[in-house]
Amino acid sequence: MIHIVESLDVGAVESWLLRMLEASRTFGEPLDWTFYSVLPRSGRFDERARALGAKVINSPVELDDKVGFVRKLRATLRDGGYDVMHCHHDVVSAVYLVASTGLGIPLRIVHVHNADLHVPTGSAIKSALLREPMRQICMRMADRIVGISRYTLDNFLRGRAPRAGRDLVLYYGIATAPFHTAPPDEHAMRASLGLPESARVLLFAGRMVSYKNPLFVLEVLASIASAEPNVYAVFAGAGPLESELRNRARELGLSDRVRVLGWRDDTVALMRFADLFIFARIEEVSADVGREGLGLVVVEAQAAGLMSLLSRAIPDDAIVAPELCEVRSLADGSAEWGMSVRRMLAGPRPDRAAALAAIERSPFSLEAGFRNLIALHHLHHQ
Repeated sequence: MIHIVESLDVGAVESWLLRMLEASRTFGEPLDWTFYSVLPRSGRFDERARALGAKVINSPVELDDKVGFVRKLRATLRDGGYDVMHCHHDVVSAVYLVASTGLGIPLRIVHVHNADLHVPTGSAIKSALLREPMRQICMRMADRIVGISRYTLDNFLRGRAPRAGRDLVLYYGIATAPFHTAPPDEHAMRASLGLPESARVLLFAGRMVSYKNPLFVLEVLASIASAEPNVYAVFAGAGPLESELRNRARELGLSDRVRVLGWRDDTVALMRFADLFIFARIEEVSADVGREGLGLVVVEAQAAGLMSLLSRAIPDDAIVAPELCEVRSLADGSAEWGMSVRRMLAGPRPDRAAALAAIERSPFSLEAGFRNLIALHHLHHQ
């Protein structure tokens, strides 16, 4: 089978697929997978995928060259003789479906990972004009439409009732083994972050972009800074707002209470170290930005047993351990969010082992995610 992805870099989709490749070894079910990256350049994890037994092909043609791109992809699909084509690019998957026309691929899947259905073009007008026709192509040509949450699937179907056995929700499986290891050394972690021993840590983990709303988290910290002198905010993630976040912290007089770490590979350790996770994604839906598709980072925070304060942009599916989570509207304002932070920090520490067990019993467990993915690919044989 062939997975068509943007690139094997650090995106959630690609990380999940690599996790499934690794899981295939754990569960003794080797996978014959090819990854077709639509970006001509090599991805960060190309070699890792190859080491796990997959084939990786980087498109020789930019997606902007639609005719050339379709011709090259079509040749790859024809020569590969694939029985499953699994497209991971939301409405852009329409291009890949068109390329596969007439090739007789038995199962063609469009996997919807986001709720905003972004069309990568520099023109907002062009994006708006293309979005619905491309969605319709997906609806008509795909054998399966798969969403990463009920909300994501419903949003893509736009009022059409799911077809039994054909329009499905498939949850990512997360690797919980790292949450079973010894917790991070708190003293070493505090030292590495330049935090005092008395610090209580609010954690933001995600891309530093406007719709993830890291600046709001800063306003929440500002609202409680005087009353809670030991509370610090740690931001793990890269993006265009990193500099603006530092500047705003300086304006608020909070530079000494804020740590902007950039991209991190140790998010699990940060979650196990932190006292509270804040997910403040914007709730308003616009033409280019929707609600969160799933919020896997929220599931991971629960696996860490981390108390979590969440905006209403989070789908209900992502809340597995409700005793850990409080959901409130961004319209309540930073001061009210600050009151929630104070109340949650003052409460008893959660039972982290019980929270991890709840995740491992859920559809987000590694084995459940793997088994459900394999079942999806084999439905056409039944």
